[in-house]
Amino acid sequence: MSFELRQKGRAKRKCRICGTARGLIRSYDLYICRRCFREVGREIGFEKY
Repeated sequence: MSFELRQKGRAKRKCRICGTARGLIRSYDLYICRRCFREVGREIGFEKY
């Protein structure tokens, strides 16, 4: 079964940047994995405290 055909579950949601389904940040409708978030977090308006 291909991941594009998934109807429900964790495999249905993917990172917008790299396409992985692991470590996904869904808060604020980001749908970006934590690894990509470290690279683009500041560009999209998040600040580190």
